[in-house]
Amino acid sequence: MKVTVSVHGRFHAFELARGLHHRGMLECLQTTYPAFVTRRVLGSDVPLRTAPWLEAWRRLYPKLKLGPQPDLAIARAFGRFAARSIRGSRADLVVGWSSATLEVIAPAHDAGMKVIIERGSTHIVYQTEVLQNEYRQRGKEFTVTDSGIIDRELQEYEMADAISVPSSYAARTFIDRGVAEKKLIVTPLGVDPDRFKPSGVEYANAVPRIVFVGSLGIRKGTHHLLRAFSCLKEKAELHLIGPVEANFASDLADLPLDNVFIRGVASGEALLEHYARADIFCLPSLEEGFGMVALEAMACGLPTVLSNVTGAADVITPGEDGLIVPTGDENSLAEALEELINDIGKRRDMGARARAKVLAGYRWDDYIGRALSAYQRILA
Repeated sequence: MKVTVSVHGRFHAFELARGLHHRGMLECLQTTYPAFVTRRVLGSDVPLRTAPWLEAWRRLYPKLKLGPQPDLAIARAFGRFAARSIRGSRADLVVGWSSATLEVIAPAHDAGMKVIIERGSTHIVYQTEVLQNEYRQRGKEFTVTDSGIIDRELQEYEMADAISVPSSYAARTFIDRGVAEKKLIVTPLGVDPDRFKPSGVEYANAVPRIVFVGSLGIRKGTHHLLRAFSCLKEKAELHLIGPVEANFASDLADLPLDNVFIRGVASGEALLEHYARADIFCLPSLEEGFGMVALEAMACGLPTVLSNVTGAADVITPGEDGLIVPTGDENSLAEALEELINDIGKRRDMGARARAKVLAGYRWDDYIGRALSAYQRILA
């Protein structure tokens, strides 16, 4: 089996490509990342076709603001690039990221290849409706999802041989919108437990430290977390790691922030330090395909509190290695956090079990194994 991976960015495609390459199954990685960056991450011998001008366009737009928002144009341009690149390919299968694979499907089928759409989140219509409703409740207009992106994804869902999603919750949102269950692949993601691991250092926090990692905004449930934490502020600290979404800055100023520390973007060693100093991890998303940061936290030996729509909740055994609460339920969220704040023994036991769960089946190599089993079924 030979697989072409096609992605307009990085996402978890690089981990997929690395695993396939190590097994001799990667025909090519197509990406917007420059070749020198990709090879630095994946190695010098990974077969590549790159469109770095599209990545430059994406990254320069927030600074220059020239013309309309470019997501749709980039998706179309990358789809055309990937379709051209597929000519003469020896691949049996194309795994392409949603919204940027439409142009690839017909020529791939003509060449006898199967096509899997990789959708890292819920069904795009469900995602849009959830966020629109939440924004309306807060008197805001949700305008992030371009209608052209939605149209492209719906065509991809219809034309592809299969759709890969990272969680059972995401799969249900497709089934509820008429996609046949047999067309769906549920492939939970992985993590590198050699990088994300307990630090071995005992930090003497004055009070338990809760950490959130992700964009600060409505989709990640930041407003619910802040209100839930407001009744716990005397017992703990809340550290928010990530960028503040532009349309959430005014909301943030109006939310309770006592004993809340807004740390900004962190990556690399800085992110590992935040996990190392934390006692509890929380991700109360309103819509989430998986939430890889939850798996990172588990690998670092942290008990996690997740909303039931966070895809990583599939990994959790409630009460053993984490806690799951109904999305948007601030009382349940506060109760779950307080349960862990009040019991250091429970925190440590859950954290140790969380780490063991990752080691038992959620390394990147485990993800590659699950993906390959699904690919073989599609090609059979």
